[in-house]
Amino acid sequence: MNRKNLTSKLRRAATVEAVIALSASSNPAEITTAQIGDYMDVTQGALFRHFSTKQEIWTAVMDWTAENLLARLDRIECDNPMDGLEAMLSAHVEFVITHPGVPPILFGELQRSGETPAKARLQELMAEYGARLANRLTAAKAARLIASDTDIPAAAIMFLGIIQGLVMQTMMTGDFGAMREMSGRLFNIYLSGIGAKK
Repeated sequence: MNRKNLTSKLRRAATVEAVIALSASSNPAEITTAQIGDYMDVTQGALFRHFSTKQEIWTAVMDWTAENLLARLDRIECDNPMDGLEAMLSAHVEFVITHPGVPPILFGELQRSGETPAKARLQELMAEYGARLANRLTAAKAARLIASDTDIPAAAIMFLGIIQGLVMQTMMTGDFGAMREMSGRLFNIYLSGIGAKK
């Protein structure tokens, strides 16, 4: 495909792809529109025919991340809510391995001072993700698969903490593939913490 003759929709998608790729090896806060243009082999002017501001590019990245990560979670079909939780963890880990540029973008956006459309979209993503977790944990509790006194909101935060800890460790070592094996070990500890039935 000739990247110089893309439709507006495809150009926007290619820009998101470029930002994520660049963020895998560069600090997202330092990525310029000139670097994005160079990566795509287009001018800055060409970028701004599809995005009015740099912040709009970052919001599009957040939209893409939310859509694709949540879609992975929503494709999970498990009658057993505990199997569903494990599948959610696996799906998220595979998403990070496939798109290593995403975590630095998310962490960077959370650290940004003030409110931005991109940060608001990230907060929406976390709320939607949390709701999916709470639903599975509530179903597990109702089925007596976890302790009857399990604090559902705290258990959801702990689940997200597994992923965030894994990502931070991986960003330091650069070994994204190791996330698969370690996530299973951490999930077993998590199950003990919420009193999962063996």
